[in-house]
Amino acid sequence: MPLHLHWFLPSHGDGREVAKTPQGAPVDPADNVRRAPDIDYLAQVAMAADRFGFTGALVPTGLFCEDPWLVSAALADRTRRLHFMVAVRPGSMAPTIAAQMAATLQRLSGGRLLLNVVTGGDRDEQLRYGDWLDHDQRYARAEEFLDVFGRAWSGGTYDFEGTHYRVRAGRLTRGHPVTPPVFLGGSSAAAHDVAARHADVYLAWGEPPEQLAALVKKVRDRADAQGRELSYGSRFHVISRDTAEEAWDVAHRLVAGMHPDTIAAAQRRFARTESEGQRRMAALHQGRTESLEVYPNVWAGYGLVRPGAGAALVGSHVEVADRIEEYHTLGLDHLILSGQPHLEEAYTFGEGVLPILRRRGLLAEPEGDR
Repeated sequence: MPLHLHWFLPSHGDGREVAKTPQGAPVDPADNVRRAPDIDYLAQVAMAADRFGFTGALVPTGLFCEDPWLVSAALADRTRRLHFMVAVRPGSMAPTIAAQMAATLQRLSGGRLLLNVVTGGDRDEQLRYGDWLDHDQRYARAEEFLDVFGRAWSGGTYDFEGTHYRVRAGRLTRGHPVTPPVFLGGSSAAAHDVAARHADVYLAWGEPPEQLAALVKKVRDRADAQGRELSYGSRFHVISRDTAEEAWDVAHRLVAGMHPDTIAAAQRRFARTESEGQRRMAALHQGRTESLEVYPNVWAGYGLVRPGAGAALVGSHVEVADRIEEYHTLGLDHLILSGQPHLEEAYTFGEGVLPILRRRGLLAEPEGDR
């Protein structure tokens, strides 16, 4: 299959540093400037991704993010081909409402919606949202959510009786002919089971190829047992430059800008996580600020302070293209990428790496204009 590349929309804000410096700590003001996630800035990032032919853009969800549905609806009119990968939490809305919102966004965007189903892995954040289910219960709810969503999208009238949802004579009265593909991630057995039965694309956070290939095999074996065929993808940050030395200088500057108190606080938070994927990210660096290159051109520095995806592809444009090709050869058909700041890095990657991948015939061709 061709390779689909997606960019990231920083709906929580953007900047040149990986994490904010603790209040009161000395800092160079030039390194600590933050960009608010206003719609004009997010539009610049989305239009850059659209310009360079990225398949889609991940629109995240979380306490510090703008609402992904509203952001995607607002940006659909400012882009031509870019798909919007809306992150949706089953604990935040009923699947019947999600189906109705999805159909509306499909009409507004011309069929450019992708769904990223997120169960959540930060216990504190889940409680702040009023979600008291534990890890495996959240995946059980996600499975019911996708079951109801699929029944609604089919267009017929249906009943559903589950542990988390009950629907009587449900129906999506204004559907859409283009079904949004479902992306679902997770490193636990519960995540693998739900993905094998319901997802179109299984996602895992970036790791060295051997470890990532082992995760993919687990899900593929489960999907085979269900008689289903999935696509697979991963999530990386990226630091690509004309030379490897320039790229590693950026990586080292990012680590130098991470305050020790910020690193320590993040590690304590990660130690409490319910997420198997987050534990795997922490294991890549074990809280150390040295020896962060865990595989050629795969750097674990982001994970020192950032929850979620903690690995970056670092190197010259050719080296980054080589690593992407290696991951694609392993069976990854989707990569979700990001950089600091997202606007400039979209241009750097778009002008440096994408032409190499296109010359190698690896990329999916962008769909036509709306």
